[in-house]
Amino acid sequence: MSWLLAFAGFAALIILHEFGHFVAAKAVGMRVERFFLFFPPKLVSVKRGETEYGIGAIPLGGFVKITGMNPDEVEPESAHSPERRTRPDLLTRIESADSGPETPPSAGGPEPLPPEELERAYYRQPVWKRIVVIGAGPAVNIVIAFVLLFFLALDAEKATTLEVSEVQKGTPAATALQEGDRLVSVDGLRAHREDLEGSAERFSDRIDSHACENGAEVPDCRAIAPVKVVVVRDGTRKVLLIRPFYDPDAGRNRIGFGFAGGGLVPADRGAGEATTAALDTMWFVSSKTVEVIARIFEPEQREQISGVVGSYEVTRQAFGFGAREALTLLAVISLSLGLLNLFPFLPLDGGHIFWSLVEKVRGRPVPFSVMERASVVGFVLVLMLFAIGLTNDIGRLSGEGFDVR
Repeated sequence: MSWLLAFAGFAALIILHEFGHFVAAKAVGMRVERFFLFFPPKLVSVKRGETEYGIGAIPLGGFVKITGMNPDEVEPESAHSPERRTRPDLLTRIESADSGPETPPSAGGPEPLPPEELERAYYRQPVWKRIVVIGAGPAVNIVIAFVLLFFLALDAEKATTLEVSEVQKGTPAATALQEGDRLVSVDGLRAHREDLEGSAERFSDRIDSHACENGAEVPDCRAIAPVKVVVVRDGTRKVLLIRPFYDPDAGRNRIGFGFAGGGLVPADRGAGEATTAALDTMWFVSSKTVEVIARIFEPEQREQISGVVGSYEVTRQAFGFGAREALTLLAVISLSLGLLNLFPFLPLDGGHIFWSLVEKVRGRPVPFSVMERASVVGFVLVLMLFAIGLTNDIGRLSGEGFDVR
């Protein structure tokens, strides 16, 4: 069932992105030829009005084909040689693939369109209309992310206790603590319900103060004095004496466990607090997404990139944990899709917006040949992201796996 739910989640994000383009194009009067989930060859399609609606066989995306997305299709015949006008770009060929009798005629087809339909072509429209249509897709993804995060924040819970989590094997904690133990105090310092994060930091600092003999920082050396840890386990209060060890990787003295919040109760957030929480999360994800792309040539950052396979697998695993985890992950993926599509390189949506703004500034259209040459940068970037993401996905699927927690 998790496979089906993950697939449905991804399909929904794709179709809603394309639906944004579709609705905006219809709203400003552009002519929409095709609206497809996935890429051809098509499995099924139907024509309603002037638009063909269908589902393709290659589940790697989707598209809305708007008349005249290639400016060569709507420029006067004399502007280019016949050879130039009969050579559509790659995206146009993909969106026109597997056409049939139910497919509306295209501006780049063998027969010219009637003037009234050609005037509704994308590149015959004002710049503001083009930007609205192209920006609508990423905008839908960003709005979806906000809506999901907003309602998740409204329904959020807050911790009232500090608990033990992720007890590390082979450490002093492994022989004394158990995951789920409620931490009462460490060396007399008590956990404060109103500041659990601060309590965890104080506990860590207190444990670190238990040093090896003469303050030596020798790997795995044991502290002279033990730490007094008080926990509640299965309703019983336990006092444990545990000697920390020095961990050179962490650069501090540790026992070997993590902290987690427990005793969850409703957070009772209002709309304002939920909005702030959603926007904070969106800002964090946005800044991290931009940081990863900006530092793509650094090995550590490249390892953070995931492709379609990885995103799908992580989403599937998240559905296995529960609806909240799955919806949070879908919100993050939707936001990332919206942001990546706004990068100013063709064939991304941001590339179309960028060249429309350039046209507005210079006061006349940009030659398509110039846009084609510049789009090589975007095409290489997309291929690079795809290749890195796929490589990382293969490594995770065959090696350490995906971490959704």
